[in-house]
Amino acid sequence: MLEWILILLAIAAIAAMFGFGRLSGVALSGAKLLVILALVIFLLMALGVFTLA
Repeated sequence: MLEWILILLAIAAIAAMFGFGRLSGVALSGAKLLVILALVIFLLMALGVFTLA
């Protein structure tokens, strides 16, 4: 998941440099969504509510 977050952040940065604001926004929104998802999964694992087999 971390790899996808980094890829999306790189796409957002490159798109913003070239002036593609809409594409940059979409990539950044996807990265934010994955960061939130990763934090929720980490929090659930830390509390012992959710385990990965």
